[in-house]
Amino acid sequence: MMNYWYALRTKPRKEDVVWRQVLSQGIEVYYPRLRVYPKNPRARKRKPYFPGYLFVNVNLEQVGLSEFQWMPHTNGLVSFGGEPAVVPENLIHEIRSRIEKINAAGGEELAGLQPGDEVRINEGPFQGYQAIFDSTLPGNVRVRVLLELLGSQRQVPLELDADSIQSKRK
Repeated sequence: MMNYWYALRTKPRKEDVVWRQVLSQGIEVYYPRLRVYPKNPRARKRKPYFPGYLFVNVNLEQVGLSEFQWMPHTNGLVSFGGEPAVVPENLIHEIRSRIEKINAAGGEELAGLQPGDEVRINEGPFQGYQAIFDSTLPGNVRVRVLLELLGSQRQVPLELDADSIQSKRK
């Protein structure tokens, strides 16, 4: 029999622990996470895209369903009518693609930014200033914002690390 993808439910905020557990058992696991820019520098820099869920790629006939039913910090595989639900391979591929695009665009904070959106600069010599998002730059770890200095009518382009700005929409 073949390996299939299944959604594994975790207890609240235990995704990292379960991810490590599953990896240590040699099971292929996909844990989709978004880059975030927390205000507290000790906070997590990545957060789950699907809080409380991971995806495992296994042959249940070989591994056994009880492996996941009794694993610490989990609530077992997502099932319907007592049967674990298979997650289609193409859905996993689409999720991976979406996560890569969001993270390449600067993570959760920058994913929805469009040119013209207002942002706040959180780091560096311009910390606390408001600016206008202009674009992401090649490499996707830097952005260009437009800053109005000293009340002038002219906007000065400024290149910054993507993690030093935050959308004002929140």
